[in-house]
Amino acid sequence: MATAELTINPEDLSQVPPSNLRIPEPTVVVIFGASGDLTKRKLLPALFHLEQAGLLPKEFAIVGVARRPLGNEFAEDMRNGIVEFGSVPATDAKLEEFAKKIHYFAMNFDDAAAYSRLKTELDSVAKQHGIGGNRLFYLSVAPEYFTEIISNLGAQNMAKPTDGSVRAVIEKPFGHDLESAKELNRHVNSVFAERQIFRIDHYLGKETVQNILVFRFANGIFEPVWNRNFIDNVQITAAETLGVEGRGPFYEKAGALRDVVQNHVMELLSFVAMEPPMSFESQSVRLEKLKVWQSIPPIAMENIVRGQYGPGSIKGEAVPGYRQEDRVDPNSQTETYAALKLGIDNWRWAGVPFYIRAGKRLAKRVTEITVQFKQPPMLIFNRGGVGDCGPIQPNVITIRIQPDEGISLRFGAKVPSTQSMAVCPVTMDFDYAKAFGKSTANGYERLLLDAMLGDQTLFAHRDGVETTWALYTPVLDAWANKKPQTFPNYVAGSWGPDCADELLAKDGYTWRKL
Repeated sequence: MATAELTINPEDLSQVPPSNLRIPEPTVVVIFGASGDLTKRKLLPALFHLEQAGLLPKEFAIVGVARRPLGNEFAEDMRNGIVEFGSVPATDAKLEEFAKKIHYFAMNFDDAAAYSRLKTELDSVAKQHGIGGNRLFYLSVAPEYFTEIISNLGAQNMAKPTDGSVRAVIEKPFGHDLESAKELNRHVNSVFAERQIFRIDHYLGKETVQNILVFRFANGIFEPVWNRNFIDNVQITAAETLGVEGRGPFYEKAGALRDVVQNHVMELLSFVAMEPPMSFESQSVRLEKLKVWQSIPPIAMENIVRGQYGPGSIKGEAVPGYRQEDRVDPNSQTETYAALKLGIDNWRWAGVPFYIRAGKRLAKRVTEITVQFKQPPMLIFNRGGVGDCGPIQPNVITIRIQPDEGISLRFGAKVPSTQSMAVCPVTMDFDYAKAFGKSTANGYERLLLDAMLGDQTLFAHRDGVETTWALYTPVLDAWANKKPQTFPNYVAGSWGPDCADELLAKDGYTWRKL
């Protein structure tokens, strides 16, 4: 299998350790939108981490493409970004040599003639570094430029491999509803074959997300009880303390459902709910994920709620409401919070509710999955609670995605006493940083490496993108036709609107306290 496991060496607390698995062929990585924060903060530090680990080929180069005339400033700026955001010492022996592989090309993305010059520049860079025809195009641009760039790459014959492989990594959002996703897929597939396309979701680069499959399928004790006979409900939370951070125009068009739920959260749900794949190969994993999404019935509008934050405080600091954010409509109807109930109509999950919530300006930054098990058929111990222990609580497995990656198990244990059988909840906890050492790997390492290797396991397929959009587009249409009357309906720094609590209360549940 053409992948590399990016395990963390406790002796090296900062980087990805060396691997004896396959290294990509010599490649030119071309980053469109390279002057943006993603390149400096994530992509270049990730590529350098791979260089430190010996996972990049010797013949390798990076070409940043953007509008601004940066010239040689670009390589120096990226070098500084690697040091600052990649926790790399400025004196690292490999840094200077790596910086020599960084190039820049200024152009407007809608200038068709510029793509001919770009092609000449890429051929020149490839020749300079001893690289053949392998290209990895990374589209770190606003969605409105996707089709423009892809069309021009096709027109200049840069999308079809001649003496190497050509692949394209496309950032989200991949469409804003079902029809736009279908149209974008049609356009992309008219230029690139599906095997060349890597629709990236950075959540899938996180170690804990990948570890969901290991947790379930590499251990014999969990999978036998991972079904409707033993599991009572599942909760998935994706909470942020941040607001829109200057991205008002983008978020006005997106909202929480498009920005987080349709992509990140649905990926997490699929890993929790999927059947065992035949192997950890892209086709097998993608097929099982698709089966989960296809098994979700249409979302009833009474099972989904939305919210928008008003002024409040985060960690004691006053913050504005969404409508007071920069470049946001003062009468905006965009949701910054969404909560919903899903079902999965298959043999494993029939009758088990999946509750999802995602929002901005909440009380805590946390992404986690909570699997709550059913209570024993008869509670023979302290049903009403004894002493400091309340009623016996259900067993819970919690998978923490961020910020403190780990897995915990809650179960009941007898309190030491010679007079009672008081049972209190205790927790067994696995913490990634404590077990394997702290790492500054940001998740893009694995994804960039897999893209260069041609492994699509952790990337979205067009069928999956369209299936999840088909689930949420009716909700978005209904919301567009019926504006909320109560926005803003939660205070910044809280856990969201009251209607989210009511959504679970009608089933007899509450959100897990985080």
